[in-house]
Amino acid sequence: MSNAAAVPGKGRSDGFNRLMITASIMTATLMNALDMTIANVALPHIQGSVSASQDQITWVLTSYIVAAAIMTPLSGALTSRFGQKRVFLAAVAGFTVASALCGLAQNLLEIVGFRLLQGVCGAPLIPLAQAVLLDINPPNKQGQAMAVWGMASMVGPIMGPVLGGYLTDHFSWRWVFFINLPFGVASFLGIMAFIKDERPKASRKFDAMGFGFLAVAVGALQLMLDRGQGQDWLNSGEIWIEAFVALVALYLCIIQTITSPQPFINRALLADVNFITASLFGLLVGVLMFSTTALLPPMIETLLGYPVTQAGLVLAPRGFGTLFSMFVVGRLVGRVDSRLIILIGLLILSVSLYQMTHFSLTMPAGPIILSGVLQGMGTGLLFVPLSALAFSTLPTAMRTEAAGIFTLLRSLGSSVGISIISAVQVQAMVAAHADLNSNIRPGNPILSTMARPIDLNNLASLAAINGEISRQAAMIAYIDAFKMIMIICFVALPLLVFMRQPKRRLAEETIHAAVE
Repeated sequence: MSNAAAVPGKGRSDGFNRLMITASIMTATLMNALDMTIANVALPHIQGSVSASQDQITWVLTSYIVAAAIMTPLSGALTSRFGQKRVFLAAVAGFTVASALCGLAQNLLEIVGFRLLQGVCGAPLIPLAQAVLLDINPPNKQGQAMAVWGMASMVGPIMGPVLGGYLTDHFSWRWVFFINLPFGVASFLGIMAFIKDERPKASRKFDAMGFGFLAVAVGALQLMLDRGQGQDWLNSGEIWIEAFVALVALYLCIIQTITSPQPFINRALLADVNFITASLFGLLVGVLMFSTTALLPPMIETLLGYPVTQAGLVLAPRGFGTLFSMFVVGRLVGRVDSRLIILIGLLILSVSLYQMTHFSLTMPAGPIILSGVLQGMGTGLLFVPLSALAFSTLPTAMRTEAAGIFTLLRSLGSSVGISIISAVQVQAMVAAHADLNSNIRPGNPILSTMARPIDLNNLASLAAINGEISRQAAMIAYIDAFKMIMIICFVALPLLVFMRQPKRRLAEETIHAAVE
């Protein structure tokens, strides 16, 4: 990244101008970070409002993640063609308008479509925020600037569940989207007033065909995963078509990457073992991060009966765990082997998930809070060292493009993880319900020895026992899902063998990419 003085207009900004630019960027960052968690606690309310099924409501999360994942690699190309200020303004304005439309949505199709638009517009916000902050600060203050940005970006995940719960409980789930409007307007006005225009930089020819194939492959894969549960997977012709489209588009993307003079995915990136291994690791980290955050709010609110505000308060400590571990790890990278830090992070994650496999319908809030703090600490220990390893062996000129691909894979892991884990949870619930229900039969001595014996000839009694069986089956299914996520932690471990420890200087240079 060039130093501040080399950037026209921005490098010569005085202290006040730099402060206002930073404030405007932090506002946009906070808005984007809030949206990653604020909608989670409102999902059960959104589900009822738009009449969506359990597997359909996850589209509200995955549509945003997929759109952002596809568009993030385009950030560099858009900035080179139109300039940072124009792209930044368009992204903030589009994100704000899309947020308002999400709040006004009347059905599932509308809210998923507007969330797609929100993801498209929000994709450039994170890389642009980092680029501008690095540009307006001299080299000796860039690390401090990124630390401030990183701390601010973590306020969103901490505030999100609490704020989302409060707004849903006291107003409506629609306010989890309307809350973005003042942030968006303030950020837009600040960027327009204080960031100066610059000439677009010359860029290489954009490989629209390669990008198109990649977008179709990701979109078809996500559609297959989201629709699979409701369509009985490979027993459905629709799922076969979507799988075929995804495979063909991926194949064509690979061919385009191999044969094009200027492919969308730089071939040199594919030859770097550290980058490829860390990117695959990031894919799994995406699964670990977001699948549990998608499962916990419905479990806490629906099965345990927590009001939405209290659910947000119970989930918030997870963000404090991440904030603490990222504060610590920033001082360890470059001094301690990054692979060791990642190993410790995975082990902490495994411990938290093991705790979650012992959840029950009668537990207090303590186990949820403790496992959440540990899980936050574990994920926080993964980000910085993983980014240091991913970019440590790449030339500086390739890091912006590499960051886009790295973020794409991590976001893809998040969306695929949510879909697969949600499908596993639904199937496990059906199986557990059938297994438990098989015990409700005449002649079972347990039924006659219960404190309140069940009369199989009484409809009210049967309805009551069916409701309890459904609750028990749902908790069993959540536990099975947590077990599967814990297994993914151990699957990721062997990848550490293929990574090489970066030099201290290179690790420090790439810390800023850790929270993209």
